Formats: sequence, structure tokens, C-alpha cells
Amino acid sequence: MKKLNIAITLIASLLVGAAMASGNHAGGHGHDEATVGEAGKAADVARTVEVQMLDTMRFTPASFAVKQGETIKFVVKNSGKVNHEFVLGTKKDLDAHYALMKKFPEMEHADANMLSVAPGQTGEMIWKFSKAGPVNVACLHPGHYDAGMKASIQVTAAKGTAKAVKKEDGHAH
Repeated sequence: MKKLNIAITLIASLLVGAAMASGNHAGGHGHDEATVGEAGKAADVARTVEVQMLDTMRFTPASFAVKQGETIKFVVKNSGKVNHEFVLGTKKDLDAHYALMKKFPEMEHADANMLSVAPGQTGEMIWKFSKAGPVNVACLHPGHYDAGMKASIQVTAAKGTAKAVKKEDGHAH
């Protein structure tokens, strides 16, 4: 009996340790939000983008264009009958997070780049896109991501952020 108790304690410790080491919010995993931007301020909102989340496992619209440095207010309506999420991230981060969600589907999210919306409800997220390049959107509820509940955001570089400008003599400055 003592060996069984030790084994149970060891397994529980390993599971808790793995969850704690892997992150910092409810559910035991964290994200590098800075890779896709940062939480925005209401005073800086440049425009509002309305998004529908559907039980057909789609976002409408499925793609957006924003400018680097732009702060967007997303108004996200769950038009379906099941819970959905609006999560911003890199494809790599979303893939990793989804794998974890399949193992621990009861996880709740509290990060600024994540919005959970109950059926028939509307949520809001204010996000500043501080880096140019692609940003992905996904619903990470098990089955939803695999079914294609994804969207894309193209963040275009702000003027004046070009790398080097070649002069007529061929030199970069």
C-alpha cells in the first residue's frame, strides 16, 4: 500500500509540475503574446472589426488586413449554439496550444490575446498589432481548430520601417 501511495504522489507531482512549468494562466500554459502584438488601449482604437463565430466552424470574415502599429477593437459575436474562442497567435503557438487543449479541454483562458464567447453572446478585444507579418486567429476548442475554425490577419509594415534604402550608387543607407 505504501508503494501505491508513493506512486500516486509521484505521478500527481509530475503532472502538476509539468502544468506549472508550461505556463502562467488558468489551465497551466502560457503564450508569448508579444510575438503577435500586445493588448491595446481603448483610447488608441483606430477602428472596429466585427467578427462572427459560427457553428459551421468558421469565422466571418476569415481574413483581415491591418497596419503595423494599428490598434483594433474586435467585436466578436458567437452566432452559434456552442462555445467558441477568438485566439490570436502564430501558427506554431496556436498548433502547440491546440494540442494542449485536446489533452485538457476544460482549460479556461485569461490572456489578453484570447477571448471565449458563450453561445449568443458578444465579446470584445482591443489589440495593438506592433509587428508586421502574418497573425493567425483560431478557435482552440477540441475539434473546432481541426474543422477549420481559423482566420488570418495580414499586418502590413508601417511606412518608414523599411530595412535599408539603396541609393543610386548601389550603397545601402
